[in-house]
Amino acid sequence: MKVPIYSMKGKASKSSATLPNAFEEPVRLDLIRRAVRAARANRRQAYGASKGAGFRHSVSWPGKGRGMARTPRKNGGGGRGAQAPNTVGGRRAHPPKVDKEWDLKINSKERKKAFRSALAATSQESYVSARGHEIPEKATLPYVVEDKIEKIASEHKGESITKRAMALLDGLGLGEDVDRSYDGKGIRAGKGKRRGRKYRTPKSVLVVLSETNGSEKAFRNLSGVDVTTAKELNTELLAPGGDPGRLVVFSKSAVSALGERL
Repeated sequence: MKVPIYSMKGKASKSSATLPNAFEEPVRLDLIRRAVRAARANRRQAYGASKGAGFRHSVSWPGKGRGMARTPRKNGGGGRGAQAPNTVGGRRAHPPKVDKEWDLKINSKERKKAFRSALAATSQESYVSARGHEIPEKATLPYVVEDKIEKIASEHKGESITKRAMALLDGLGLGEDVDRSYDGKGIRAGKGKRRGRKYRTPKSVLVVLSETNGSEKAFRNLSGVDVTTAKELNTELLAPGGDPGRLVVFSKSAVSALGERL
């Protein structure tokens, strides 16, 4: 499978890049979602209530026959209840336990097949459009850009590297997708807004480089844009939330490095 190589100005050149055979893999939605779910579950850290939570009081119970509930009372607290789950500042009845296991297992062959399947979905316009990405007409997916993209940070000549990165995406016709992500930012519903993730931003372009060389700094301030290397590319980046069809931009060297990995 061959795709044209784009210049830094967004023009397709006469030369082309040969994609690895994994891009012709059948798309297995079930495996992709299993792999993403396992990756997210295995990142979860154990949490639970402190063993001393709710027990930091000096309490006693006067005993039966006094016409009062059997709730422990604070010593010197004027009969105020403490320590029991139905009292203010008391322990929780069923707190989360740190020994709970969140890990999910997935076979290595299934995980690798899910990765190849997610790669294949990036080359199919039906899956990319279904994720809501803005794609130019007659676009050849995925995008492959010449290796100058790897030096976008080192050869900026005093110009803003973020502006150079945005100019590159505009030349490829992907600026509208970044704008879609920026305009779609909103406040998360429910209790999630109270847990350090108040805002939710839709995913936009994924830029894949051959190595970490500083060019990732040019893209990281763009709304919804993620940057990774061919070595660190995974199913979750290619299919956020388990939905395949991420809009991906590869550098020419990244395609070669990806071929060696597969």
